[in-house]
Amino acid sequence: MHGMHARLPKNFVLEERLEQYAQVIELDPTRYAGHWAEACHPLGTSGTGHYERIHVDLGCGKGAFVVQEATRNPETLYIALDGEPICIAYTAQHVMEAGLSNVVVVPALGSQVTSIFAPGEVHAITLNFPTPFPRKKDAAKRLTIIERLMDYRTILAEGSTVLLKTDSYPLWRFTQTQFDLAHYQVLWCSDDAHAERPDDTLTEYEQRLCAQGATVYAIEATPLAWTGPLKIEQTASVSLIDYLPDDLESLSYVPHGMQGSVINLRNRKKHERNRQKRR
Repeated sequence: MHGMHARLPKNFVLEERLEQYAQVIELDPTRYAGHWAEACHPLGTSGTGHYERIHVDLGCGKGAFVVQEATRNPETLYIALDGEPICIAYTAQHVMEAGLSNVVVVPALGSQVTSIFAPGEVHAITLNFPTPFPRKKDAAKRLTIIERLMDYRTILAEGSTVLLKTDSYPLWRFTQTQFDLAHYQVLWCSDDAHAERPDDTLTEYEQRLCAQGATVYAIEATPLAWTGPLKIEQTASVSLIDYLPDDLESLSYVPHGMQGSVINLRNRKKHERNRQKRR
């Protein structure tokens, strides 16, 4: 689900990896809906017999984020979801090598969360650098489009949050419109997440992007209480091109997937300026 698809390295046999680390991979996650906190708690351990919180890492990539977070928060159960089998294999490997018992790796898409979790079961959802899908025709695949936010609203407990981090300025701006339409309250919105939260856990993908000069944008929100019927009509533009800054020349870093669009728009504006000069 990340902006850059993982590539198979040489001598990497996906089927063998998935089988080797199958112990932490759940292929039938729907059977745990409503019971994750109890069913996944280690037997014979002291305490309440269930995890205190459930945190969903949606689009877990290769698992660096979830492994670090789960190590720091043993009382929380982390569910690492991703639609790419190679990401599932890497995450499962890293979880097992770290000896973590509070992480379950699930091959699934964001559109499946309402069948995997019961209403009010989840306490946090993290979206680390999801694929932006800049074209209008692919907008339904975005993890922050209004339909997905409505799904998250169903599975989130009261006061729980959805956090997006992205290098895509247009996706960040688009997501602001979607949170508003889905009746979420924005708790944090940043155009430089590293400066404002320097102690946040970084993914491998995030580290690479920052080395390339990318800015990390973030937005975190919680569903507002709503007693009446929720209106989910899409009234915002769903083409990310419409969320690019007016001054395209000021872009020192172009988000993945939008290079062609930015080049075309820059050329179009350049030709327009030249035409005006000739008049």
